[in-house]
Amino acid sequence: AIWVLKVAELWGHLLSTHQASPSLTPTHQAGVCAFYGECGTNPEVNVSLVPSKVPCLSNTPARVASGALLALLRSVCPELVRGDNDTTRVCCSYGQLVALRLSVGLSGAVLARCPACARNFANLYCHNICSPDQSLFTNVTRVADYALVPGARAVLEYQLFYRARFAEAAFASCQGVRLPATGGYAIATMCGRYGAQLCTAQRWLDFQGDKNNGLAPLQIDFQLLPNGSEPGQGIAPLDAPVWGCDQAPSADQEPCSCQDCARACPPVVPPSDPPPPFRLGEADGVLVICILIFAVLALVFLVAVLCRRGTAEVAQKPRGRGCSERAGDAWHRALERAFRWWGTAVATHPVAVLVVAVLATGGLSAGLVTLRLTTDPVELWSAPGSRARQEKAFHDRHFGPFLRTNQVIVTAPGRPGLTYDSVVLGTKNFSGVLAEDVLRALLELQDTLAATTAWAPGAGRNVSLQDVCYAPLNPTEPSVGDCAVSSVTQYFQNNGSRLALTALQEDGKDKGIVDWHDHLMYCVNSPLSFKDITALQLSCMAAYGGPVFPYIALGGYRGTGDSEYTEAEALIVTYSLNNFEAGDPRLEWAQSWERRFLQVVRDFQRQHGRNLSVTFMAERSLEDEINRTSGEDIPVFATSYLVVFVYIALALGEYTAWRRVLVESKVTLALGGILVVLGATLASMGLLALLGLPSSLIIIEVVPFLVLAVGADNIFIFVQEFQVRGREPGETREQHLGRVLAQVAPSMLLCSLSEAVCFLLGALSSMPAVRTFALTAALAIAFDFVLQMSGFVALVALDNRRQEAGRFDLCCCCGTGKGGPGRAGARLLRPFLERYYTPLLLHPLVRPAVVRGTGALTRGRPQDSYMLQYFSALNQYLAVGVPTYFITTGGYNFSSANGTNAICSSAGCDADSLTQTIQLATLFPNVSYLAIPATSWVDDFLDWLNPMGHCCRFHQSGPDEGEFCPSTSSDLNCQQCLQWMRRPTAEEFQRFLPWFLQDRPNLQCAKGGLGAYDTAVSMDANGTILASRFMAYQRPLRTSQEFTAALRAARALAERITHTLRRVPGTDPAFRVFPYTVTYVYYEQYLTVVYEGLVMLALCLVPTFAVSFLLLGMDLRSSLATLLTIAMVLLDTVGCMALWGVPYNAVALINLVAAVGISVEFVSHITCAFAHSRQPTRVARATEATVTMGSKVVAGVAMTNLPGVVVLAFAKARLVQIFFFRLNLIITLVGLAHGLVFLPVLLSYIGTGLVTPPRGQGQATTGMGPGAPKPSHPWVRSWTG
Repeated sequence: AIWVLKVAELWGHLLSTHQASPSLTPTHQAGVCAFYGECGTNPEVNVSLVPSKVPCLSNTPARVASGALLALLRSVCPELVRGDNDTTRVCCSYGQLVALRLSVGLSGAVLARCPACARNFANLYCHNICSPDQSLFTNVTRVADYALVPGARAVLEYQLFYRARFAEAAFASCQGVRLPATGGYAIATMCGRYGAQLCTAQRWLDFQGDKNNGLAPLQIDFQLLPNGSEPGQGIAPLDAPVWGCDQAPSADQEPCSCQDCARACPPVVPPSDPPPPFRLGEADGVLVICILIFAVLALVFLVAVLCRRGTAEVAQKPRGRGCSERAGDAWHRALERAFRWWGTAVATHPVAVLVVAVLATGGLSAGLVTLRLTTDPVELWSAPGSRARQEKAFHDRHFGPFLRTNQVIVTAPGRPGLTYDSVVLGTKNFSGVLAEDVLRALLELQDTLAATTAWAPGAGRNVSLQDVCYAPLNPTEPSVGDCAVSSVTQYFQNNGSRLALTALQEDGKDKGIVDWHDHLMYCVNSPLSFKDITALQLSCMAAYGGPVFPYIALGGYRGTGDSEYTEAEALIVTYSLNNFEAGDPRLEWAQSWERRFLQVVRDFQRQHGRNLSVTFMAERSLEDEINRTSGEDIPVFATSYLVVFVYIALALGEYTAWRRVLVESKVTLALGGILVVLGATLASMGLLALLGLPSSLIIIEVVPFLVLAVGADNIFIFVQEFQVRGREPGETREQHLGRVLAQVAPSMLLCSLSEAVCFLLGALSSMPAVRTFALTAALAIAFDFVLQMSGFVALVALDNRRQEAGRFDLCCCCGTGKGGPGRAGARLLRPFLERYYTPLLLHPLVRPAVVRGTGALTRGRPQDSYMLQYFSALNQYLAVGVPTYFITTGGYNFSSANGTNAICSSAGCDADSLTQTIQLATLFPNVSYLAIPATSWVDDFLDWLNPMGHCCRFHQSGPDEGEFCPSTSSDLNCQQCLQWMRRPTAEEFQRFLPWFLQDRPNLQCAKGGLGAYDTAVSMDANGTILASRFMAYQRPLRTSQEFTAALRAARALAERITHTLRRVPGTDPAFRVFPYTVTYVYYEQYLTVVYEGLVMLALCLVPTFAVSFLLLGMDLRSSLATLLTIAMVLLDTVGCMALWGVPYNAVALINLVAAVGISVEFVSHITCAFAHSRQPTRVARATEATVTMGSKVVAGVAMTNLPGVVVLAFAKARLVQIFFFRLNLIITLVGLAHGLVFLPVLLSYIGTGLVTPPRGQGQATTGMGPGAPKPSHPWVRSWTG
């Protein structure tokens, strides 16, 4: 924001005292002056920002104005000029009037946007200085001899008597005038310590007459008298006409705009607040409706069960086989034949198959050398074609990347504050953190950072702060002092000597010492002051020349008054660095300095940690911490995989006797299964890397778990089925393996194909991380199935040979020498499921309860990182949100009068202009989420052109003819750009705008655009505006819901502005206005993540149903049961997420997509077993399916996932803890419950009836039938149960 000087004070001619002295102004009557002429400078004023002279005592008749004096009076004080036939008299000399014109011009730079205010303010001092009736309301109280003119006396103090109505009306006309560069009020710069909120007419005038304000050369005592009150002694209070801010002072001027004058605003209809949550009484309305729906459905279900209770389920007669059954059986037989042939072939040539599998996997994995790992959150979660990314690219192309923020927040918990009694400013409370030792510690930190350097390896040089800092007023060759650093110590220009200053202060009868407390109290309410009103006479401006707004440098205060600022609980230091595009070598400079910044602040934290709480961050911190914790969590993930490996190695074995443990163990086979999963994952990532797709840490962390869940289940199903199914008479070892593979491979194909197609559809997501994850998962699952059908089957064949030869696992060169076909060992899970679990689960009284209970559930950063403490402090203490830019694209004509008026907010501008619309939105921050109105380069440019000021001038002749003449130049050859106040022509607009953007603001011209607007306008070589931006501020936002709502509200506001500006003649139909802030690319996903998630999950369910329908022999009921159970898993998972505090976002969506795949493993195998069972009743078929496949699902999916997931609870990264530990644990447990509890019961109710078996097939042999071998040693227990 631009900094605006203290203008509005007429420093040339104002005095004050509380004691009337009739002898100095003995005559109070019309036509008589109280002073006249100039008598040098005030010897009592040591520091004056603008040199000016005091008047001479002269209680004499007013002088006739003529010639040059009268001409000047017409332009400066037209209200004092009499008619053509009347003589105009004044009490000011030509020199005084010239000084008054300068004063009016300086104040006009701030107030001219509201003509009524500017005219009223000028009239105050026109009457004070030049009124022919000056003595009627003026009483000089103190003078001093003027040595240069014998007998002359310089006026040092005087009283002014105003009628209260007059003063308050003038004040009211100026009270709402805005400063476009800051979004604040102009009155805040004109009321000293009181600021805009506490300013009154009396305080406003008192500050104008305070000789200590750096602008007024003498003291004035304003006496505001109510109606009917008279001071006596012939004094008549001034009661001149005043224009209301909604009135035009003259025919060629406009009333003040709505932004500057509330009275000029049309009736504003407050926008409706967001609808309150739907409630029925005190309860959540949605929850009540869900409960009622559930109750109705449960009642219907119970009635149906009770109606059937008297009829026991009888054995079903096999029904006839229709076309779908015959087609399904044919398809199933074809699959069995194909897999039988394939299994036999692989078992015959296992080594060759293994070699081919290894070579293919290795070749694809070699693509990892080209792998690009994406860590930038923008690249992960925001699609390149998304609206937010396109808008970010447009902003960065025209204005450069968003500044890099480095911040330190210092608090002093438990430290007592104090009450400070100021001689000038009264009694205020100071918090414990606003203490001199804390401020000095903060100065020490900033001095260290200013002096530190950082080594940039790529550039081969040391980088200092001035190499990378944002220096708005000296962007080309900045020094350390030019760097924009926001800190409370900047009120002392980061100078320890100024912090230590004290001075004797006299305020009327009161005397005392003033110190840093007084200066701070003044500056927090008048941050734009170049000089405080204390005897310290210090500036409030920062060392780099800009202001320090207290809501940026302080936090944790109540309200907005000065007493609340001094009670702030936090000091906030902000370093703004220039940002650069990736690939720019200067980006490494900034990152290197930030690395050094973090080191210095850590040292500061350790040094002062006993007394102060120090939290901090750098722009690079988030990415650094993600990389750090990801690296530190690698051992956790490795441990997780190790635990899974040990479990699989132990669980795959089927032990018949202690002496055969080394022979019957399956460590090598388990290792092979893990390598298959790893190979599938690496091959998929390598193939995608060869295709140019980047990967991410989330893929590396999630995909192996997903593929392991799928792969381990298939491993257990195949190996345990091979162990259970003994070799038939006359069957070779290879034929045995082929027969078993033919029995289990269709189920494995069903799961793998469903999951692969599901993830391929998930790749339709617009979020890059989700899309890449889905593609990687789909390929990994497909490769995993192919490798299991080839490499793992070959490993099983080799392992079977080893076991039959009696050789040890891991050391096949040794053995017992006692081989032979393996015998089945005892199991725990299967007998438990057969004898206890399924009879209880499928009991007639339990089944209805399971259905009702399952339906009811559906209603339902790293821990050690310094960033957690920083974000906690930020949420607690931050008083203002991030800046939000409203950006205009090309195709709009700013230089036309209509175009200008549709943008600006001063007098004459459209009521629905861009800045007016944004300002009205800030009146309702709960709806718009905007707190501070937008800065407007157009408004300040128009004020800069004001001919009453000295901002826009050019050389009339000489070597610089036609060139810009800065306001600091005293060259008499400089001419005003405009001769009267008007809108510039198109040619003038294009000529003067570049001058404005490069003009450095100063005391003579506060409206220069350098620093505030030089990067706010993007123009081509011809001066055509390609883009511009207007900066507003959001209110503090805490949650993702608030950030999302703020994005939605800002876009709606920008759309409304776009429609308004497109109506301006000459505007390109493609022109638009859009909002932009640095957070939008992260939170845009929340606008669509719910809809996108529903669509994606629905798309994932479609192929699951379709594949199940085809591979289950077109069994509609079983396929619907599969679909319903997976949907229930998803619903219950979302319910558990809400109960356990797992937020729903893109990371959660990735896990939910993975949940579909894992749910298929829990569900499809049991459904497939049910569909192919030949038991006579649904209950019996559900029992058989649960017993035969339930143990494999528990051992292969649940027990494979759970140990690895539990280990993740010890990860440091909160991302891993929340989205991988919590969410994967929920998915595993919910999937297990639905697969082993809900699904068998559901199939027992709605499963397909028994179908006549194909010709040549009779009762299928299952694990419960006579074909199942009995355990040879009941005392030996298997790890799988």
